[in-house]
Amino acid sequence: MKQFYETYQENEKLPSLVAELSWTHNRRIMSLKTAEEREFYLLLCTQQKYSIRELERLINSGTYERTMLADQKLSKAVKELPQPVEGVFKDSYIFDFLNIPALHKENDLQTALVKSLKDFILELGAGFSFIGENYRLQVGTDDFFIDLLFYHRHLQCLVAFELKTTKFKPEHLGQLEFYLETLDRDIKLLHENPSIGVLLCREKNDEIVEYALSRSVSPAVISEYETKLIPKEILRKKLNEFYALLENNEKD
Repeated sequence: MKQFYETYQENEKLPSLVAELSWTHNRRIMSLKTAEEREFYLLLCTQQKYSIRELERLINSGTYERTMLADQKLSKAVKELPQPVEGVFKDSYIFDFLNIPALHKENDLQTALVKSLKDFILELGAGFSFIGENYRLQVGTDDFFIDLLFYHRHLQCLVAFELKTTKFKPEHLGQLEFYLETLDRDIKLLHENPSIGVLLCREKNDEIVEYALSRSVSPAVISEYETKLIPKEILRKKLNEFYALLENNEKD
């Protein structure tokens, strides 16, 4: 155990957190390459009481890399919200627990996610509480339906998930913004923060996403989803490239 205490001695709170986890948890976390990644999973496990099986899945699916990428890519609207959203959303979500074919419809994806709700919430992360699927909104005499609606306890806001089994298109954002406006006007309670939208697409072009979000006034996140694990090497390379780009922009 001494090795773990030496690893985390830079953060005075971490040694006490190490003691809260089992030897198996600590040994697995210590095997990770960087101090940042080790600290990420250490805090995650102590806060959420994840089992070793759940920890293993989070590591294998590259939760750290996907969360860090999302923190860098959140829209300006999300960053300006009063509640801290760092670490809440991911750049890509992994649904390897779903037994659906590579080619599937939005309804098939939605049904499968609800049937595997425990694994889905584990992938989403801490704080998400499921409200319902096909959540009905009424504007005038017309009805509209949000694919999946959650409430986030820590952010204290509604989170609407819209599912797209195709590549992201700018027009998808307009639909999501309409849902968020309706939630805030008609459903959100006075003490709650503005609703956040997550558009889950099968594929996205980051440049198109940046253009689409640049004028967006609604807090929205555009993420990809995969039904198979993405090699961690690819995620790490993508994260390193993004950090390098940010560093070059700062120098310019």
